[in-house]
Amino acid sequence: LAVPWRWRCSPRRGSAGCPPAGQVRAAFLRFFQERHGHRRLPSAPVRPRGDPRLLFVNAGMNQFKPVFLGTAHPRSELAQHRRVVNSQKCVRAGGKHNDLEDVGRDTYHHTFFEMLGNWSFGDYFKEEACSMAWELLTEVYEIPRDRLYVTYFGGDSSLGLSADEECRDVWLRLGVPASHVLPFPLKDNFWEMGDTGPCGPCTEIHYDHVGGGRNAAALVNQGSPDVVEIWNLVFMQYSREVEGNLLPLPQHHVDTGMGLERLVTVLQHKRSNYDTDLFTPILDAIHKGCGGPRYQGLVGDADVGRVNMAYRVVADHVRTLCVCITDGIYPGLSGAELVLRRILRRAVRFCSEVLHAPPGLLASLVPTVVEVLGDAYPELTKNADQIMDIVNENEAAFLSSLERGRRIIERTVQQMEPFTNFPTEVAWSLYGNLGFPLDLIDLMLEEKGISLDSAAFNELALEDAKRKAGGPQAGHLEDSNTRLDVHSLAQLRSNNVPATDDSPKYAYTLGQHGQYEFSPCQATVLMLYRDQSLQKEVGAGQRCGVILDRTNFYAEQGGQASDQGYMIRLGQQDILFPVESVRLCGGYVIHEVTAVETLRAGDQVQLFVDEAQRLACMTNHTATHLLNFALRHVLGDNTEQRGSHVTAEQLRFDFDTKGPVTVDQLQQVEQVVQDVIKRNEVVHMAEVPLTLARRVQGLRAVDEGYPDPVRIVSLGVPVESVLTRDSEAAMQTSVELCCGTHLLQTGAMEDLTIINERQLVKGISRVIAVTGGQAKKAREVGQCLAMEVDSLSLRMKQRSTSIPEMQKLSKEVGQLTKVLASTAVPQWQRKELQTILKALQRTANTAIKKLEMQQAAEKAQSLLAKHCNQPVIIDTVPADSLSILMKVVNQLCDKSPGTSVLLLSPQVSGEVLCACQVSKNCLPVFSAADWAVAVCTQMEGKAGGSPIVAKGSGNAKGMQGALTTALEFAQSKL
Repeated sequence: LAVPWRWRCSPRRGSAGCPPAGQVRAAFLRFFQERHGHRRLPSAPVRPRGDPRLLFVNAGMNQFKPVFLGTAHPRSELAQHRRVVNSQKCVRAGGKHNDLEDVGRDTYHHTFFEMLGNWSFGDYFKEEACSMAWELLTEVYEIPRDRLYVTYFGGDSSLGLSADEECRDVWLRLGVPASHVLPFPLKDNFWEMGDTGPCGPCTEIHYDHVGGGRNAAALVNQGSPDVVEIWNLVFMQYSREVEGNLLPLPQHHVDTGMGLERLVTVLQHKRSNYDTDLFTPILDAIHKGCGGPRYQGLVGDADVGRVNMAYRVVADHVRTLCVCITDGIYPGLSGAELVLRRILRRAVRFCSEVLHAPPGLLASLVPTVVEVLGDAYPELTKNADQIMDIVNENEAAFLSSLERGRRIIERTVQQMEPFTNFPTEVAWSLYGNLGFPLDLIDLMLEEKGISLDSAAFNELALEDAKRKAGGPQAGHLEDSNTRLDVHSLAQLRSNNVPATDDSPKYAYTLGQHGQYEFSPCQATVLMLYRDQSLQKEVGAGQRCGVILDRTNFYAEQGGQASDQGYMIRLGQQDILFPVESVRLCGGYVIHEVTAVETLRAGDQVQLFVDEAQRLACMTNHTATHLLNFALRHVLGDNTEQRGSHVTAEQLRFDFDTKGPVTVDQLQQVEQVVQDVIKRNEVVHMAEVPLTLARRVQGLRAVDEGYPDPVRIVSLGVPVESVLTRDSEAAMQTSVELCCGTHLLQTGAMEDLTIINERQLVKGISRVIAVTGGQAKKAREVGQCLAMEVDSLSLRMKQRSTSIPEMQKLSKEVGQLTKVLASTAVPQWQRKELQTILKALQRTANTAIKKLEMQQAAEKAQSLLAKHCNQPVIIDTVPADSLSILMKVVNQLCDKSPGTSVLLLSPQVSGEVLCACQVSKNCLPVFSAADWAVAVCTQMEGKAGGSPIVAKGSGNAKGMQGALTTALEFAQSKL
C-alpha cells in the first residue's frame, strides 16, 4: 500500500479488469492493518460464545461485546485491543435478523455473508473513522466520489437527542458535497445492540449503481435496488437503560460493518451479488450437476418455474451449511441446529422439486464452496469431507420425510369433512416433527383446494416460542445483582476501585492425613450493588452484590459452578451473611448476598467457603480434564471439546464424534481414567505468559478472552516440562488452560463412571459422569440391575405354556427397561442390559403370539364342528383377551371362507369382548363395523373397525339381547 494501488487481476476469478473477491477482502484488511495500525484478528466461529440469546454470530461486533459492555477481564487479551480489523463470518437466519425466506426471491439477501469491519475501543472516533472509510473507498478501491452518498443521524426530540452535526461536518470537510450528505431519523441512523446496552448514532455510505452525473439523493434509504447501502459506521456513545432512557457511555467506541458481497458487486460492476465470483463458480457447479437451463438472473414473474430462484437458494444455502458445520453447528432439533436443518431442507426441496436434480447435488457443491472461501477460512478445507457426509445423510433423511409427509396429508384430506380447514395440529406436527416447511404444506393443500387456518397455526407457534423462551428469561432476572452494568463498571474504575484479588481461591493444601485444608480469608467491603446502581449501604432483608478487595470464593467461569458459603462481620460471629452465587464481571468478583443486617462499604468481613461443595467441584473439574484426555486417547486426536459444565453433583462434557460411542470405547475411557487415579498423579498448576503457553503441543486454541498470564493445569507432568520447546510431554497427558480449582493429586477422585452418553446433534456427543462415592453407588446399582436381568433371562428360557405367565414376564421386561433408562448406572452397562432386554421383549412377544395362535386354533376347530357349513356363526367363547378372540374369528373365516362370524367373550370383570369378521362375498351390503356397533350398543359399549373386521366391548347385563341383535342384523343384510 506504500505504492499507488493496482488491482492484480486473477485469471481464475473476476471479470476482465475487475478485482477478484479475494483481493477485495485482502485489500480491506491490509489497508487498516498496514496503513492505520489496526490489529488483524481471525473471524470468530459462527457459533456464538457465551451469548445464549444469539443463535448465530450475525455481526462483526458479536465477539467484542464484552469490550463494549465493559465486562472483559482487564488482564485478558481482548481488553488490550484498541484498533482491530477483521472479516467476520456471519449468519442471519432465525431470531431478530431473519433473512431466510427472502433468500432467492431477490438478488441481494443471504443467510451467510462476510462482514468486513474495523473497530476502535476508546481510541479514535468520528473524524478518523469517516476519514479512513472515505480514503479506502475513493483512493484504494477507486470508487467514483459522485456515486457515493452519506447519511447521518438527524436527531430525535422524543429522546432529547439533537442531530449529529459533528458527523455531518466531518463529511463536509472531507469534500463530500452538501447535496450528498443527508440526515435521517432514528430508525435509519441510530444503532442499538439490543433492548438495553451500548448504542449510538451511525453514518451510512450508499452507492448509486446508475451514476452518470445524476443526483440520486431522493433514492437513498427508499429500498431502491439502484442505490444501496454498502458501509455502516456506528458511533457507540450512549447506553440504553432498562427504563428506556439513554446515558452517555464512559468510553466512546467505533464499530463499522461493510458486507463483502455488496462491495464486490460494486467493484466488479455488477447489479447482483450472485453475478460476482463469490457465487458464479457455485452456480456453474449447480448447472453442471442438474443439467437444466443455465442461471439467467431472473426474478419475480419473469422467473418462470422459479428456476433462477432455486439456483440462488441452493448457492446461498450451501455456503451457510459449509460454514456452520465447520464451526460445529449441525442440523438438529432446537436452536441454531433447528434453523440449520430448515436451511438444508429448503435447499434440498429446491434441488429436487424445481431443479429436478438427483440426490447428492447439494453435497457435490461443497468442494466448489471450499475453493471460493477456503483461502480466507482454511478450516473449511480441513472439514470438507465431514461437511459432505453430514449434508448427504440429512438430505436422505429429509427426502424420506417428504414422502412420509405427503402420505399423511393425503390420508388426513381423505378423512376430512367437506368445506373444512386442514387440521392445525396435523400441520404443526408435520412442521415440528418432520421438518415439513410451512410453505410446502400450503402449496400441497392449495393443489387440493383446501386451506389451513394460519391464525390458529401462528398461535401454536407463538405458544411454542414462549415455552422455549421462558427459562432463560427467568434466569436473566434472577442474577441482576451480580451483573454489573457498563456505567457501574466505569464508575468503579474512575473511582480507582481496584479489581478483586481472587488469588486466595487457590489457597488450599493437603493436610497430614490427606484432607484438604482451605486457608481463611479476611476482606473489606469496597462497594455494594443493587437495582443496577452502586451503593454504600444496603438494609436488612435485601439481596445485593458485594464487591470485596479480595476473596477466596470461586466465581462461575470456565464451566465450573460458583462457590457458596457465607461471610461474617468481624466481631459479630453469630450473624451470617449467606453467599448464594458468585460472578466475575470486568475483573470484579460480585458475591450475591442476602443482607440479614445492614451491610456497609468499609465493613471488615471473614469469608467461609462451603468446603464440601468446593471439594466436590474440584474433584469433578479435575475429572473433566482427565475425561477429555481419555476420550482423545481412545477416540483419536480429532476429538475436540465443545463444552463442559462442572457442579458438585456431576460433570458434563460435550465433544466432536462421528457416531455414538460404543460399549467397548466407554469401558476403555473409564479404564484410562482409573489408571491415572490409581497412580495418584500430582496435579501441576502454574501461571505463565500467554505467548509461552502457545508453545505447548496439542493445546486447544488459546482464546483471547483468557487473562494474561494464563493458568496451565497439567496432570502428572510439571508445567516447566510441557513448556520446553519441542517437548512432547503434553501429548502424553492432560494439559489445559484453566482458571478453575483442582485437586492436588488425582487419587482423591477415587473413581469415575460415565452414567450417560448421547448425541446432542449429528457429530456432537454429550457424556455425563460422576466421581467418588456417587460412581461407586452407580456401579453397585448397575450390578443389582444386571442380576435382575439375569434372573429374568433364566425364567424366560423355561418357556411357560401359560399366556398370563408370559404376559407377566413381558410386563417385567418393560418395567425393568424403564428403571434402567432412568437410573444412574455405568453407561456401558446400561447399553449392554438394554440390548439383552430388547431381545427378551422380542422373545416374550413371539411366545405370547404363538400361544395365542395355538389357543385360537383349538377354539376355532371346536366352533367349526358345532356350526358346520353355516353362512353366519354367532356364539360365545371363553378367551383371555380381545387379541385371542380376534384370532379365533380370523381362523374360523380362514377355514370357512364364505362364513361371517361374530363372537362374544364374557370376562370375570363383567365386561364382554366382541370380535367379528364379514365374508368378502357379503360386501358392501354387510359391514363388520356396523355389525359390531349394533351389538355393542345393545350392551352399552363401543365398537369400531373396517367393513371386513371390527371389535369392541360392552356390559355383561346386555349380552343375551346382544346375541339376538347380532342374529337379526345379519339376517337383515343377507
